[in-house]
Amino acid sequence: YLTEKEVDKLMAAAKGIGRHGHRDATLILVAYRHALRVSELVALRWDQIDLGPGLLHVVRLKNGVDSTHPLRGPVIRALRRLQRDYPTTPYVFVTERKGPLTASTVRKILTRAGEAAGIGFPVHPHMLRHGCGFKLATEGHDTRSIQHYMGHKNIQHTVRYTELAADRFNGFWSD
Repeated sequence: YLTEKEVDKLMAAAKGIGRHGHRDATLILVAYRHALRVSELVALRWDQIDLGPGLLHVVRLKNGVDSTHPLRGPVIRALRRLQRDYPTTPYVFVTERKGPLTASTVRKILTRAGEAAGIGFPVHPHMLRHGCGFKLATEGHDTRSIQHYMGHKNIQHTVRYTELAADRFNGFWSD
């Protein structure tokens, strides 16, 4: 998984690469903040996003549970700019020809950004999803909430994040 600092480095590197730096940094931000699988990310459409009240209707794949996530300031601002840059497309993350990005293209974007950021190991899209789960667990969010946020039907898939949370044993010994 990626830490929040690594994700920040990845986004900064992505902004500086190529003509679509903002798009690429935004897709990293959205995938990380909303624990999206790469297939969910490339299928994301503008009709799933309501920027007014700040809501993202997440359609989960792999038999996951759909949910509605709140959008926060940085994501809303990034999406508004993206919508201005690509105003007539149904998909959020598109190519120059206005078609949706492919999962392969997203993998290449992350690989390039990871190398440019000096991450030190190969970066792939699922690391963003895992990074989200670990961040939420480390912040002390309850397992059921994380389960629903990530769209897991079975809580066993969520428990691994809380099992590995860095602060899991804090407070065991007070001396």
